[in-house]
Amino acid sequence: MDSFANTAWALFWRAELPYLLIVGALAGLTLGRAAPADRAALRHSLVALALCLLLELVTALVVALGLVRAGTLAHGAALVATGFAVIRLVGLALFRVLLRRRGLAPPRIVEDVALIAAYAAWGLLQLRLAGVDLASLVTTSAIITAVLAFAMQDTLGNVLGGLFLELDDSLAIGDWVKLDELSGRVIDIRWRHTAIRTRNGETVVVPNSALMKSRYAVIGNPDSQALRWRRWIWFEVGYETPAAQVIAVAEQALAGAELAQVCAEPAPQCLLMELGPGLRRYALRYWLADPECDDLTDSRVRVHLLAALERAGIAPALPTTVIHRIAEDEARAARLREEQLAARVRALQGVELFSQLTATELEALAGHLVRTPFAAGSVITRQGAVAHWLYLLIAGEAEVWHEANGGARQRVALLSPGTVFGEMGMMTGEPRAATVIARSEVECYRLDKAGFESILRARPALAQAISQVLAARASGLSQAVANAEARAASPAPHPDSLLRRIRGFFHLDEPAAPPK
Repeated sequence: MDSFANTAWALFWRAELPYLLIVGALAGLTLGRAAPADRAALRHSLVALALCLLLELVTALVVALGLVRAGTLAHGAALVATGFAVIRLVGLALFRVLLRRRGLAPPRIVEDVALIAAYAAWGLLQLRLAGVDLASLVTTSAIITAVLAFAMQDTLGNVLGGLFLELDDSLAIGDWVKLDELSGRVIDIRWRHTAIRTRNGETVVVPNSALMKSRYAVIGNPDSQALRWRRWIWFEVGYETPAAQVIAVAEQALAGAELAQVCAEPAPQCLLMELGPGLRRYALRYWLADPECDDLTDSRVRVHLLAALERAGIAPALPTTVIHRIAEDEARAARLREEQLAARVRALQGVELFSQLTATELEALAGHLVRTPFAAGSVITRQGAVAHWLYLLIAGEAEVWHEANGGARQRVALLSPGTVFGEMGMMTGEPRAATVIARSEVECYRLDKAGFESILRARPALAQAISQVLAARASGLSQAVANAEARAASPAPHPDSLLRRIRGFFHLDEPAAPPK
């Protein structure tokens, strides 16, 4: 029994085993203070080392029992596996702890290639210690070597591809790339593949050899630089609308909007790209700050573009193959117009500014209302701008912002359906006192100076009543600005002052003095 135990222990406890265990223990202690992401690899390597040592002990017992040939082969394999586990531990400690503390962060593929080379060297060393002549083995195994090289050509291509990607610095971890229909961020470059994380949360594994053979676009690394990725929004408009008008409307729609991830510089551009049968094709180009939000931002830009075209009375072109068949009769069309007019009259009836108008005057005024939609984030009116019209909010919400002299902008009010704003510009021609931005999808009616002028000229006495309402509304805005602690709040105008401005803006004569 003692002879059996001594034989097994002598075979298991070799001279180099203490050094291997010391190296493994030091590597384990070093990795114990590593990043949490590397501790999983540490645990796996330690478990593998423990299993290999256990396998060595079992095979030593098998040899001691007399099964020398089978036990020796199994023991040699266990010894090689033990060396692999120790090399893995040393590699983790070197690349993921020691070098990082020195300020060096070599790519993961360097770690992989170094470990593969160490594995190969350890395996060849064990063959040499076992008495195998490596030179004769290579010379007499030319056919086997050729077969192995042919079988591993894809693997070698992946390894070399990964090395070239790192050496020429064409791809790095963190880069946002686009490969055919695949778009995502590089999260890892290994000896065999490159891992790309898409917006869908998927991790796509692309062989390095495929990247070397294919064309891919590197958009940039959001962590190391400010990105600007130009996006193209295509749309078509018919020949009945001048191209210059379409371009101006499209550029102003995006330049005046406050959209997340849309860069203010370089400014958006609209270009006439093609002249097709029955339509012109345009491209609205803008610069995107975050590639991860490309589809979402494209959708928001399209919404703003469609709303701007509708406000300008520009209809997107329909394909020339579409055939329109109108089956409406005159009675139905007249009924539809009456319903729309009645809805506009009801909207006007709830506005204090027009409370002095008769039913006939309200109906006449309703005929001048123009439906004006805005997308969320659109600037409806801008402080300091001059525009001779007002808006009647019928759906959605809008925010009123005031910018003080110091440049700080503060929100002073939230507008809900039924609210009128911009009336001072229509009635007096004064610049806008505040900026109004659509908080959600907004539906408005717009009324310009010309639409109200005929009613005011027919009944000039309305100017005095309207000036009272304007004075009260201006006082409310001034109070809201003061409550928001604006640095420079303009005093509310007096009704008499507003009355003089209204008469001057509409060129109304002064009323005759009453007889004494």
